[in-house]
Amino acid sequence: MTTLTVCHQAQESTVAQKPIVAAEVQDSKVTIKVKSALQHDEKIKRFNIAVVTLKNDVKLNGLVDQQGQTDYVEQLVRSVGGVHSIHDELSVKQ
Repeated sequence: MTTLTVCHQAQESTVAQKPIVAAEVQDSKVTIKVKSALQHDEKIKRFNIAVVTLKNDVKLNGLVDQQGQTDYVEQLVRSVGGVHSIHDELSVKQ
């Protein structure tokens, strides 16, 4: 009886972890799609822009040459499927 209980508890733990793993996989997919979009865009691919995704919220960090490029990056990222919101932490070089 005790063994059955232990196995049952382990199974519940695994089931509880599945949504977390699924969310991490989804975040990874969004990050890959955003990075791909940035790397394939001729106007901005030369900039080193870091992308971090958490619960489909994308954080961008890096340097661009002018404010218009920041706006362009945000517009491009917004067009990527799966992006819920954008936290733009891009800076303009001085």
